[in-house]
Amino acid sequence: MPARRTVLLSALAATPLLGSASASASASAPAVANAAPPGPSVRLVSDSQLDSQALYFVSYDGLVNNNSFQKSGLLTYAGYQYAAWYTADRTAVLARRRLPGGPWQTLRLPHRLRYDDSHNVISLGASPRDGRLHVLMDSHSDAFFYVKSAAALLTRPADFPWSAAHFGDVQNTLDGVALTDRFTYPQFLATPEGKLQLLYRTGVSGNGQAALAEYDGTAWTDLGEWSSATGTYRGEHGSSTARSMYVHGFDYGPDRALHVFFTWREQNAAVMCSPGGLSNHEMAYVTSADRGRTWRDSGGAVVGVTGGADLVSVTDTGTVVEAIDPDHSLMNQESQAVDSAGRPHALWSYVPGRFGQCTTDYAADRVAHGRTFHMYRDEQGSWRKTEIPEPPASTQRSRLALDRHDNAYAIMPRAKIVAASAASGWTDWRVLYDGSGLDAYGEVLIDEPRLKADGVLSVLYQQASTGTTPSPIRVADFALPA
Repeated sequence: MPARRTVLLSALAATPLLGSASASASASAPAVANAAPPGPSVRLVSDSQLDSQALYFVSYDGLVNNNSFQKSGLLTYAGYQYAAWYTADRTAVLARRRLPGGPWQTLRLPHRLRYDDSHNVISLGASPRDGRLHVLMDSHSDAFFYVKSAAALLTRPADFPWSAAHFGDVQNTLDGVALTDRFTYPQFLATPEGKLQLLYRTGVSGNGQAALAEYDGTAWTDLGEWSSATGTYRGEHGSSTARSMYVHGFDYGPDRALHVFFTWREQNAAVMCSPGGLSNHEMAYVTSADRGRTWRDSGGAVVGVTGGADLVSVTDTGTVVEAIDPDHSLMNQESQAVDSAGRPHALWSYVPGRFGQCTTDYAADRVAHGRTFHMYRDEQGSWRKTEIPEPPASTQRSRLALDRHDNAYAIMPRAKIVAASAASGWTDWRVLYDGSGLDAYGEVLIDEPRLKADGVLSVLYQQASTGTTPSPIRVADFALPA
């Protein structure tokens, strides 16, 4: 079955590459009353080093210190920025600095990465009710490792010297809540009321479930699974009866609704035209108005209840925003965000049908023909989609960021930044920064809380190396329109 055509595809010619970090999307203009909001622009204001010898190995074409599904490997809270990575001897390291440009302080946690697997990332979370920093690390379909800081470390940072002594013991539970022994993809997010939620996957690739846990400032509660691994998916080439949901992330909007974009990955490779492809399919979306307890499709129909008998399933066709079959190397876990009007946005990347209807080597085909698409839901509830004219030329994913004016930025592999204005309906994508001066490898991470707090785009990246030779890991800060 050929991939369905895009909802809205703008065939835009790529603009000339702007190699300078100070490149702007528009020329300066005199200030006038009731002036239109500014378009997107980026200006590199600082580039600081966290570690000259960060752990380096390429696994699944990515690095363990920079993977899109971490959500928060870099985060800001109460004027301080926090980062996490594995250093050359595999030890988990945490750092903090006072913003905007204080020196980085580092500490080493009593845990070392077990395997050369880029899935085994470190994810950070902040619990507003008690001011703790939470750390989950080193897991891919097996045990997880969890540690949390002393209370108020985040809210009164000046009272706490940066030391491992202010963190508890490394655990294999959430303070006694066991969750699962097949744990992957931890992502933390604070609710509008100040609870801390943890989104994760149980099971394994192609046979797993999305699940939620929640911390109320005192104790963790396992809320349970909310996606189903069962049901039959039938494609052009065959069928599959097991799968896993791969989420882009989860984000609360200004309306306090929770938004999640996702794809499905089938267990049975028979659904693909070639065993060298990817069994990911569908661009899908759900939302929740009750903090992830009940899930609805974009039409408002209930499609799942967390911890209940009715879970979000591949047979819930109302979740599908755009149908795409498994023959186009659709990437999972790309990126998403919610704008100031509550409109959900996502990035997707795959090989469009104009390059053929069967990818036979997903890595080579994505490098040669992969394209990134921006999608959002408009005020009338319709989905709009535009192809970004700059190819990623990579197997890896891009990060989506929105500035204070709802201009959109796609931070592509190797830290190339392309952007589109809200005024255009996010159709005028062009390169603002080519990334060449950073020498970043693969995916990068962004500090979502800092972007919202002070309009600075902080990018965590690791420089390219070879083999297993350690390389510097750094944070580049870009000023966006005020």
